[in-house]
Amino acid sequence: MTYLKPIKTAAFAICFLLAGLYCSPAFGSSRIKDIADFEGVRDNQLVGYGLIVGLNGTGDNIKSVDFTKESLISMLDKIGINARGGQVKSKNIAAVMVTANLPAFARQGSRIDVMVSALGDAKNLQGGTLLATPLVGADGEVYAVAQGQVAVGAVSARGATESVVKGVPTSGRIANGAIIENEIPFKLDDLSVIRLALRNPDFTTSRRVADAINAMLGTTAAQALDPATIAMNVPNKYKGRIVDLMTKVEQLQVQPDQMARVVIDESSGIVVIGKDVKINRLAIAQGNLTIKITDVPYISQPLPFTNGETVVGVNSVVDVNEGVDSKLNVLNTGVNLQELVDGLNALGVTPRDLISILQAIKASGALQADIEVI
Repeated sequence: MTYLKPIKTAAFAICFLLAGLYCSPAFGSSRIKDIADFEGVRDNQLVGYGLIVGLNGTGDNIKSVDFTKESLISMLDKIGINARGGQVKSKNIAAVMVTANLPAFARQGSRIDVMVSALGDAKNLQGGTLLATPLVGADGEVYAVAQGQVAVGAVSARGATESVVKGVPTSGRIANGAIIENEIPFKLDDLSVIRLALRNPDFTTSRRVADAINAMLGTTAAQALDPATIAMNVPNKYKGRIVDLMTKVEQLQVQPDQMARVVIDESSGIVVIGKDVKINRLAIAQGNLTIKITDVPYISQPLPFTNGETVVGVNSVVDVNEGVDSKLNVLNTGVNLQELVDGLNALGVTPRDLISILQAIKASGALQADIEVI
């Protein structure tokens, strides 16, 4: 009887721990809001052409950039100043392209950030002020007007014989620099069907999202239409309460599936290997043929009391290394990512060699993954 109570306590603790693990979310699960977007809830891109004034001699060269000169003259005409008969020589003006993103459900009078980028040969936009610039959408309608002081996160200094530039001084940002003038009409509560678009299309993930929504609603309202789209019929109890429905749906936990993939960036030598990458049994040998040529100069002098000439020549020494120390390593069938990396590291491969090895394994048919070169 003296040992029964501790045993019962330990058994209860183990059962409690197992129950907690059973009820915990699946490893690697994500919220639906992190892997999918609701169709219709999206940003819209805006663009405009404007002038920045007040630069400290770092603006466009009016003589070589005609559109800056014409834009300046046109702007002065609008405010009643005729500058067409005179010569404009200012270097304090720059023509820029202004871009911004109009958020979903943005209301008239609210502000958004804008980016400005030099269009001509301006050297620096630091200290400039953007004049009122209409921003239009893809339909040609004006949705916002931008104006304000430009902030440039770069440093540029120039001396008599040397210059230093850190960052990009020909582009900048205006925080809250645009006022929304027109709204994009979209009535969310009138929707009868809500579509979700997966950011990484996949058949399995699409089905899991639909199953999670149906389990939460207790109906078959959601259906996976394709690897990227899930259609959800709005239940009657959520008519006119779409926000409540979307709030519950986006918080659901789903474990996304992914293809076995190897991503290679040949320009930088970066290799990213997915966790589901498998290979069949094969042998790998890694060795390079290295040829080293060394030129050794020599001087040949004539014998004493002769009419010969001193000759300067070069002897070439060729050293060929065929990688005789390279080993043939065997990788077993179905090895995982860690075993694959360990096996390749045992060969002492560099990132560049790793790219060639992975491509060779794929060509042999032993790599059960898709290689994507970017």
